[in-house]
Amino acid sequence: MAQLSNDCFSGTDRLITTSEALTILSDRITPVTDVTAVPLRAAVGRILAEDIVSPIDVPPHANSAVDGYAVYFEDLDPSAATTLPIGGRAAAGHPLGRAANRGEAIRIFTGAPMPAGPDTVMMQEDCREADGGVTIAPGIKQGANCRAAGEDVTKGRTILKSGLRLRPQEVGLAAAVGRAELQVFKKVRVAIFSTGDEVGEPGETLAAGKIYDSNRYTTMSALERLGCVVDDLGILQDSPEKIAEAIRKAARSHDVLVTSGGMSVGEEDHVGKAVSDNGNLHFWRLAIKPGRPVSLGQVHAGDRSAAFIGLPGNPVAAMVTFLLIGRPLVLRLGGATEISPAVYRVTAGFTHKKKLKRREYVRARLEDTPDGTVRAQKHGASGAGVLSSLVGADGLVELPEHMTEIEAGSTVNFLPFSEVLG
Repeated sequence: MAQLSNDCFSGTDRLITTSEALTILSDRITPVTDVTAVPLRAAVGRILAEDIVSPIDVPPHANSAVDGYAVYFEDLDPSAATTLPIGGRAAAGHPLGRAANRGEAIRIFTGAPMPAGPDTVMMQEDCREADGGVTIAPGIKQGANCRAAGEDVTKGRTILKSGLRLRPQEVGLAAAVGRAELQVFKKVRVAIFSTGDEVGEPGETLAAGKIYDSNRYTTMSALERLGCVVDDLGILQDSPEKIAEAIRKAARSHDVLVTSGGMSVGEEDHVGKAVSDNGNLHFWRLAIKPGRPVSLGQVHAGDRSAAFIGLPGNPVAAMVTFLLIGRPLVLRLGGATEISPAVYRVTAGFTHKKKLKRREYVRARLEDTPDGTVRAQKHGASGAGVLSSLVGADGLVELPEHMTEIEAGSTVNFLPFSEVLG
């Protein structure tokens, strides 16, 4: 007796796991190797293409951590106040210019180079200045309030590694060792298009039976946040010939092709065949919810080859699969060595049942509880087409393949949108 497929996730072909998909991605994607130099102001968000070795100590000299008085520790009485004459002044950018003498205190300010000799700084709040001298209370420890040369970075240390996606703090560290520009990988160039005669462009009047295209705009925004150069090819008709022609042309000048829809088994789903006929389709179905019909492949055009990502047509599925598959592909292609986002352990504030052997991602928001813990609460409707459920959600609760249900109070993995969309 024939079995009717009343579940959209049932089928005869094996669905591969997310882990398997990421292994395929890592094994079959070669990073873009072109490198360019950019000034520090343009470096944030770029992927570093060189190891940065510090040519200097940071700080380059011992300096004061506070406003106060630099002294020889041995000049201080450990059991009573000590009064010393003030023999000079040192400020940031204006060193004393000589070695300090024994038996004198040097007025010093935060960040000022320590004069040769003194090894301790007394905070001005704990001192009394009068008649050209300063009285220092007892009890300070030797070396207090002094920053050593190289305390932050030592000369010759590798401070940043190639493959790192640069954040503001890494750019700042490069500046701290004197770098004015950095070698970075060139930006990944992405061509994106949608398919489907039912899809209309926002701003147009919808004809009967049509919907506005949201997937392309969601994905373009995510790609631009990743630092890609994005070319919008618009909406392609459901024509095998036009789709094949479009992807061949795009592959000649782009590193990645991204589309949504057209990857299932319907009569009007032409994208998968176009990719297979003009390259390779490495996989086209994942054992996840939402987002089974997602694909990874390559499109060849002469001596060039572009990676291909086929996202599902349902808006939530498109976004989830882009974050899971598209994002790591783009980062890997762009030269990044770390492509896995941080996942956090939180407490589930909801119950949920799922199918065995399928990884599921539940839209969730975080909320504080009276006992000071953070709980993930299910947010919005669960359908793959309910795009509004992503608005107000903080991220995704990840439920692995072996799990069939969770109860409120269970500990679960949580993937914040801030980790993958920032």
